[in-house]
Amino acid sequence: MRINGYTRTCGLIGNPVEHTMSPVIHNTLAKETGENLVYVPFHVQTGQVEDAVRGAYALNLMGLNVTVPYKSDVIPFLREIDPLAERIGAVNTLVRTEGGYRGYNTDMPGLYRAMASDGVSLEGEEVLVLGAGGVARAVVILLAEKKAAGVTLLNRTPERARRIADEVNAREGREFARVLSLEAWSRLPGDRRYLAIQATSVGMYPDTERAVIEEEAFYDRIHTGYDLIFNPPETRFMKRVLAHGGRAFSGYKMLLYQGIIAYELWTGRPVDDALAERVYEEMQRALSV
Repeated sequence: MRINGYTRTCGLIGNPVEHTMSPVIHNTLAKETGENLVYVPFHVQTGQVEDAVRGAYALNLMGLNVTVPYKSDVIPFLREIDPLAERIGAVNTLVRTEGGYRGYNTDMPGLYRAMASDGVSLEGEEVLVLGAGGVARAVVILLAEKKAAGVTLLNRTPERARRIADEVNAREGREFARVLSLEAWSRLPGDRRYLAIQATSVGMYPDTERAVIEEEAFYDRIHTGYDLIFNPPETRFMKRVLAHGGRAFSGYKMLLYQGIIAYELWTGRPVDDALAERVYEEMQRALSV
């Protein structure tokens, strides 16, 4: 593309940002749609988040993505926040408005679109969520919003999972979320098979030879497994699901679609399935280099 006085800038703030795939997503989208836009990662040091947000606005940046560890830290420096991001308590996309940035969370809508592209429906589904951190909490909120039948949180420390379940159940006005310790998975009722979402860092590169639950019989209970990790592309959790006849997906398409939704918010341009597939191919090409 040709950079000139009309070129708009978007970027990513985080620490670290050196291995991010986001420039591949957004610069490919800009090229394919003819948008005069460039996307750059910015490594923001600890304690400088406020300066980064205010500086980006002063420099007329069109928008920002936010990655770890700043997804909650940016919130006090925003002009406003989208209701979903407020419920989740984390922001990963900033959109320029008059007087400041508006914060959004595109991670969970990105997961939803990734699942839809893979033919996975949430409505009426019984779901297992492995983990009880911030990502797991966001997933449970998404499941409630998309009318899943119910969710069971499996976590090493049930007390932490119980806090998430109590919060979501109070909001829903019913027992939507239940809790079991990891060791108690065999107490899952009946012989139902579940959609399982792996929301911990267990199995992430370089410690790739572990899964949160190792017992083979557990994987007989899963018809579809989503591991929100995208490095490695096929985790031990995914391999176990596949070996027991289920379908398995990584977090790679979630990464794709959270970026696409951010791009749509910044530019107002909808991204269709064909373009999403072209961007996905560019991501895979970049990963293999």
